[in-house]
Amino acid sequence: MTHSRRSVVDFVVPAGIDDPERVSGGNVFDQQLRDGLSRLGWEVRMHEIDVDAGPLAEPSYSSLLDDAVVLIDGLVATRWPAAVEADAHRLRFVVIAHMVSGAFADADSRTVQAERRMLRASRGVIATSEWTRAELLKESGLPSGRVVVVTPGTEDAREATGTPTGCGLLCVGVVAPHKGQDTLIEALARLGRDAPWTCTIAGSVAVHPSFADRVARLAVDNGLDDRVRMAGILSGEQLAAAYQSTDLLVAPSRTESYGMAITDALRRGIPVVASSVGGIPQTVASRAAVLVPPGEPRALSDTLRRWMLDSGLRARLRDEARRGRSLLPSWSDAAESVAATLAGMP
Repeated sequence: MTHSRRSVVDFVVPAGIDDPERVSGGNVFDQQLRDGLSRLGWEVRMHEIDVDAGPLAEPSYSSLLDDAVVLIDGLVATRWPAAVEADAHRLRFVVIAHMVSGAFADADSRTVQAERRMLRASRGVIATSEWTRAELLKESGLPSGRVVVVTPGTEDAREATGTPTGCGLLCVGVVAPHKGQDTLIEALARLGRDAPWTCTIAGSVAVHPSFADRVARLAVDNGLDDRVRMAGILSGEQLAAAYQSTDLLVAPSRTESYGMAITDALRRGIPVVASSVGGIPQTVASRAAVLVPPGEPRALSDTLRRWMLDSGLRARLRDEARRGRSLLPSWSDAAESVAATLAGMP
């Protein structure tokens, strides 16, 4: 197949994006763009970089042809900003910014500075939400036209059946401080033993093991370990099965740029209770969700209690979620937007 110069892209991603043990929203986004651009006729040349390697493992882009379009995951670009700066004069770097480093409570000043450097060296930036775009512009001082928004898509999925009680809860995401699973456990503890809920927490416990241990201990200390299932990483059919038996997705994040688990739930007609933080309010711009302040167990507990006691509220939110299923963006939409961005690089 013959490709035009503008239909070829070098795609730089963290190593192991297809590894089910490393599943993350960023990896799913990269996978979907790789596959979507290929379906659109682009030649996608993949370059996997081990972001856990030491500083001496800094990648080099010197072997790439002059004027090449280089789509680079922000995790790689922030890890080694000097490598981007070294070839920015001859390569068309377009950064995928899944998150803003400064949004994390424990943000390291060196990481924030590295992010600023790689953003300024890029020709374009793809942000995953309007909130992320606004934060990146504020942090980097880039011209507004250089940062575009491409929201994650959703895949076709059948409508969830839920549970007989209507109180099957699901929380999806790496078990980490910024995802707020500790807030969820503390909120559930306030509900008492009589409430008929069960909760599955699906996500890696290996990234932040001390925090994951703390979440598990909270469940045990509050006598909830028989009702809270720490499922670890679920993917493919296992994750689909978890959604299928879910009545309500809970996203208690302290920091979130978008919230792909939220749209995955809404795509299945599952209502959402989520923190009003970062890009989440834009992600759930529908009446199928209830937003609560981040890091406040009492507020979250009160909302969950209302869900469990008010059958009318459950019915209304379910109806809204089901009506909005077809309105969610697709991964094809995302790939087409990225393709247009890459093709228009100056």
